[in-house]
Amino acid sequence: MDVASMPATEQKLGAMHRQWLASLGFRPTPGSVAVLPNNAGGIARVLVGVDRKDPIAALGALPQRLPEGIYELTEDTIVDDRDLLALGWALGAYRFERYRKAARPAAQLLVEPATLRTVQPLVDAVYEVRDLVNTPTEDMGPAELSAAVHAHAAEHKAKVREWVGDELLTGNFPTIHAVGRASHRPSRLIELTWGKNSNPKLVIVGKGVCFDTGGLDIKPSDGMRWMKKDMGGAAHAIALAGLVMKARLPVRLTLLVPAVENAIAGNAMRPGEVIRTRAGHTVEVDNTDAEGRLVLCDALAFAVEQSPDLIVDFATLTGAARVALGPEIPALFTNRDQLADEVIGAAESVDDPMWRLPLWRPYRRMLDSYIADFANGGPSRQAGAITAALYLERFVPDSQNWMHLDTYAWNDGERPGHPRGGEAQGLRAFFRFLASRYS
Repeated sequence: MDVASMPATEQKLGAMHRQWLASLGFRPTPGSVAVLPNNAGGIARVLVGVDRKDPIAALGALPQRLPEGIYELTEDTIVDDRDLLALGWALGAYRFERYRKAARPAAQLLVEPATLRTVQPLVDAVYEVRDLVNTPTEDMGPAELSAAVHAHAAEHKAKVREWVGDELLTGNFPTIHAVGRASHRPSRLIELTWGKNSNPKLVIVGKGVCFDTGGLDIKPSDGMRWMKKDMGGAAHAIALAGLVMKARLPVRLTLLVPAVENAIAGNAMRPGEVIRTRAGHTVEVDNTDAEGRLVLCDALAFAVEQSPDLIVDFATLTGAARVALGPEIPALFTNRDQLADEVIGAAESVDDPMWRLPLWRPYRRMLDSYIADFANGGPSRQAGAITAALYLERFVPDSQNWMHLDTYAWNDGERPGHPRGGEAQGLRAFFRFLASRYS
């Protein structure tokens, strides 16, 4: 309910409950909750103040706030989209319990079977992203990301192949190898394929940097604290591929996860090195902490070789995107205006926001190198999200449909429907977009 609907709601209540609300001084502002008792001392009804424009948040706080039990929506709820309400409840019910149990079980919501069929796959996918991102690196390295891909492959009868350790060099993935060579955990490129060869080809790529020290250009301690989440792009890509297969979209799907740990050792990648990439470009390493674009560029070059209908990549790529848009809105880059319009429309329809930033080609000069074709960074601190996307664009020909999402994959604090920790951002939007494109 909201302020406008409160008089009508009060008319449906008995005198005791109207008096109860008056004694509470209840006003249905977003996030407000009033629990109405029954004659036996239990709960008769729960009134919740909502913002009609934010249905995810409408019920997102309730699973942890209400007493344990089973609840259901009444017919007079003012939000029409019950699927989004149910999704908001489920997203708020999440807790990461691998290392400790929650204080109590979350309250449960009873929904119609049709709602459950629609919402449950999305909830499972979001939970998977959160679980993967929340897991500490010791338990979530390249091999564990591979296990997550293999689990989907087993469920959907997909094929997986991998290039591990020095196989990356013989397979011509030199930048992936360079970033991860200092770690005791072998780097790998994980490839999953699924679907009929005759279907349109879709390639989903996810940055899988399982921990990022920054390399020899080491991060300060506060910048390194949450770098277990630097594989958030891979988590999104894996979960989205799972949704595509579960929905049996008519595509020839390829999932690519370059999985590495950017560690420090005597053989670590050094600033000033020049790497010849899979695409043939030479890249000077300006900064070892700009490693995400290095692991992605070989994966993108490999994706382009398949001549797909569409390439989508996800990456926790830049802090600059957070400076521009904050922690809740991922930055979208694409070389097609129509694709941008379609995916942003999908994002608005499912309450999963993103914002487009430009591929402003004059900024390519910020990545100039005097000894290589270009560098992976430069001296300027300006337009960092754009220059990172421009670096990736060098590996995608103009003729190729391509979309890049620079995501944070994290909630610094708690808000309704969004517990602290790992988060899926843009996942539901991209699935809605893909389901529409390939329907």
